[in-house]
Amino acid sequence: MGRFDFNRLFLQSPAEKLRRLAEFNPITLHKKGTRTKAIFALAAVCILWGTTWVASKEGVRHIPALQMAGLRQLIAGILFVTYFLIIKAPFPKEKEWPPIFLLALLNFALSNGLSTWGIKYISAGLAAIMGAIFPIWLVVIGLFTSNERLPRKAITGLLIGFSGVCIIFYDHLQDFLDPSFRFGILLSLLATWSWAFATLYTKQQAAHFNPYFSMGIQMLLSGIVLTAGTYFTGFAISLESIPWQSWAVIGYMVLMGSIFAFLCYLFALQHLPTEQVSIYAYVNPVVALLLGTWLFDEKISFFILLGGAIALLGVWLVNQAFKNITSVEHPETEGM
Repeated sequence: MGRFDFNRLFLQSPAEKLRRLAEFNPITLHKKGTRTKAIFALAAVCILWGTTWVASKEGVRHIPALQMAGLRQLIAGILFVTYFLIIKAPFPKEKEWPPIFLLALLNFALSNGLSTWGIKYISAGLAAIMGAIFPIWLVVIGLFTSNERLPRKAITGLLIGFSGVCIIFYDHLQDFLDPSFRFGILLSLLATWSWAFATLYTKQQAAHFNPYFSMGIQMLLSGIVLTAGTYFTGFAISLESIPWQSWAVIGYMVLMGSIFAFLCYLFALQHLPTEQVSIYAYVNPVVALLLGTWLFDEKISFFILLGGAIALLGVWLVNQAFKNITSVEHPETEGM
């Protein structure tokens, strides 16, 4: 199927327009071509990974955040690892285990664990925006660690991104007087820093092992560490005390966020240009903002919208400067 051209669409007759748009009817998706299915898969990723921020917000109302993150990762990790064992994928070699353990710590125990904890104290929309700007930290790290000259577009994206963040927080100046809000922001920042370091390390190690089987193992290891850690330190409630709302959130994030959306992401990445797939990183915060407002009456102000748009523009410039190190190579994000 050829590329969908919106300019050409407006030059067609009404009948031709309807016939062209009918290609995107989800009811007849099974009859569509590969590209159309990939577009639907990408749309699913944009929506589902955006909803996980709001789902987490609901979940941490009823259960300790780190315990919820641990259970989510443990269950998803078991399912992923079981699948790869069933298809008899080769197990990691001895020398591959140290990087896997380190990535389990950076990707999930710290990044996902801290972002889940942070969302307890800040809005889902704000947490999603902060999660989306992690490529900016790649530029900051590069300023101190890279011997190569950074592209001008990356530096420009860094400055624009930070200006957007400043505009966002202009609307939250009073909130910084609240220790809980400051703590939530700190946790979210630490989560994005951990994600940035994990992205760089994954880029170095990806050629040495199956990244998808590795991801399942990372989730399993992190789930074990977080779940056991919360129980031994007393930061957990008994399984019998976990309300149905939290189990529903965990089930949703495992099945829809970690498995279905991830499979859609892989399908889209295989059949669409990488730059096109990367759009999910910019749509996720919008979905989180809208759902947070609808479900939790979270405030959307002019400064949040303007600052978020400017921050994501900065992220886009950074991704354009470093197309080989972008969020689309580091999918478990879901942002969450």
